[in-house]
Amino acid sequence: MQMHINDFDELIDLDRRAVVETMQLVCAISPDDLTRPTPCAGWTVDDLLAHMTGQQIGFAAAARGHGENLALWAPSHRPYLEVCVDVLTAFGSSPDVQERGFALPEIRDGGPFSAPLAISFHLVDSVVHAWDLAVSIGAAVELDADVLSAALRVAEQVPNGAERLVPGAAFAPGRDESCRGDLDRILVLLGRDPAAWPAVSPQTA
Repeated sequence: MQMHINDFDELIDLDRRAVVETMQLVCAISPDDLTRPTPCAGWTVDDLLAHMTGQQIGFAAAARGHGENLALWAPSHRPYLEVCVDVLTAFGSSPDVQERGFALPEIRDGGPFSAPLAISFHLVDSVVHAWDLAVSIGAAVELDADVLSAALRVAEQVPNGAERLVPGAAFAPGRDESCRGDLDRILVLLGRDPAAWPAVSPQTA
């Protein structure tokens, strides 16, 4: 699987903007929202937020060379904004990150994956979870067109085989339906049903 981004710094920037959108949405969560259902079957907003937090912790660890510890990827109730700042720092501050292999124990054989490929996974994860969170709390999701275009190129390459039927799989089987734009296309490719969650607002800023 290849991620075609012209420049590593461009990829870091695209990913950063997707993460910032999740941060803004988290800031909009009220205590009453935490028990709301989400597009992630069986998960409340609180469950989704804990999962997102654990993913940020795990990716930060992977960027620093010790992502193979599966315990680091567990759902967490650490402050979300804090762990987002940490993962963005981990991706962008170390001069050798681009050359590092990322251990991602929840994906296929665990890697190591190249830094651009691993960060492209993080990008599409952030885009999808931004939508998950937005529609769950009735908020707008505002992602720039270039962020969605890059995430779509990743989503188009995610295998859509039997591994998506395994309990705990990251994504449900892809859906075959018409789409309004890049965000909808990303969502259906990764098994989401945007038609069932019509609260979503404009797809791009």
